[in-house]
Amino acid sequence: MKTRLALLLHVPALAATLAAAGCGDRARDDDTLRIGAIVEMTGEMPAVGASSRNAAELAVDVLNAAGGITVAGKVYKVELLVEDNAAKPDQSAAAANKLITQDNVLAIVGPNASLGAIPASEIAEASQTLLITPWSTNPKTTLDNRTGLPKKYVFRACFTDPFQGQVLARFIMEKLGAKTAGVLYDVASEAPKSQAELFRTTFEELGGSVVAFETYTTGDRDFSAQLTKIKSVNPDVVFLPAYYNDVGLIAQQARRQGIDQPLVGSDAWSSPELIKLSEGAVEGAYFANHYAADIATPTAKKFIGAYQEKYGNPPDDVAALTYDSFGLLFEALRSASAPERQAVRDAMATVSGYTGVTGEIRFSPGSGDPVKSAVIMQVKGDRFTWVMNAAP
Repeated sequence: MKTRLALLLHVPALAATLAAAGCGDRARDDDTLRIGAIVEMTGEMPAVGASSRNAAELAVDVLNAAGGITVAGKVYKVELLVEDNAAKPDQSAAAANKLITQDNVLAIVGPNASLGAIPASEIAEASQTLLITPWSTNPKTTLDNRTGLPKKYVFRACFTDPFQGQVLARFIMEKLGAKTAGVLYDVASEAPKSQAELFRTTFEELGGSVVAFETYTTGDRDFSAQLTKIKSVNPDVVFLPAYYNDVGLIAQQARRQGIDQPLVGSDAWSSPELIKLSEGAVEGAYFANHYAADIATPTAKKFIGAYQEKYGNPPDDVAALTYDSFGLLFEALRSASAPERQAVRDAMATVSGYTGVTGEIRFSPGSGDPVKSAVIMQVKGDRFTWVMNAAP
C-alpha cells in the first residue's frame, strides 16, 4: 500500500469536475470486483487506520475463502484496494478521486474520521459511487452541504453525533448526577466540534449547565490555559470529545492541575492506544462506544476470534465497524441487479435488519444513517469495560 500525495484541488471544484465528467462504471473484470478502502495509516491517528485496514482485509479474505460472492447469478472474487489518507481532508478527497477514476472501484469503505469522510463523501456523491464510512459520526458526512438533504450515495455503519450527544448528556446527568459540565474540544476537527456542540445543546435542554466551553486546535500540546479556566469554575464533570491521541495528554495535564472530577469522552476515545498514552490519567473515565467485546453477541464473538487469531490482538470499535461496513456492502451486492455502481447503491438503500458485529443495523427511509444502539464504557486498568447500553 502506498501513501498518495494530496491533490492540490478544492474539494467542491473537484466534485463538480467529476460530476461533469460522468465517471465510468468498469469496476470489475470477468471474475473480480474491486472495492476501495480509505484509511488513516499515517498522520495523527495511525491506530485507527491500522484497525480499519486489518478488518477490511479480514472481511475480504473470509469472503474469498468461502468461494467469493454471487451477484446477479455470477460468482466473483473481491479485490481490495487500500489508500492512505494520512488523516487529512485533501488527501481523503484525492484518495477517493483516485479509487473512482483510476482504479474504477465499485464502492468505497472509509474514511473513518469525519475530517476525511466529509470531503471523500462529496467526491463519491458527485461521481455517483457508493461510499460507506465505518466511524464518521458527524451529520455532515451524509448530508448535501448545499441542500441539507441526505446524500444518495453515502452511508455510515455507526450512530451519529446527535444521538451520541443525547446518550452522553443523559448518562452524565442521570447516572453520574452531574448538573454542571466543563468542555474542551478541538475546534478545527469536524467530529469533536460537532460532538461538543450537540452535547451542550442536549445537556442544557435536560436542565444542566455548561459552565466552560473551551477549545484548542489540532496539533496543540499545551492545554494549561484552557484547563485553568475549567478548574476555576469547578464543574461536576469534564467532557472531552477529542481523539485518543489528544486525550492522553489532556488528561495528564488536567490531573496535574488538580482537576479530579470525572472525565467523560466520546467514541473518539475508543482506541486501546488511549490507555498507553494517558499513563493512568483516564483511569475510571467513561466514554460512548459502538460495541463492547465483553458482552459480545455470537456474531461479534466469531469476528473477535477471527481477528485476534489473524492479528494477535483484540479488535476495537473501528475494526468492528469496518467489518460491518463490508458486511453491509456484501449484503447489498448479493441483492443487486448487476455488479454496477448504481445497482449496488440502490440495493444498499434497501438493506434492513442486517445483524452485524456492532448489533442490528437498519437505515431510516431515504437516509444513509442507521438506527442502532450505543454503549457506555469505562476505563479500568488496561481494559475498556461495559457499563450500560443506550438504545435509540
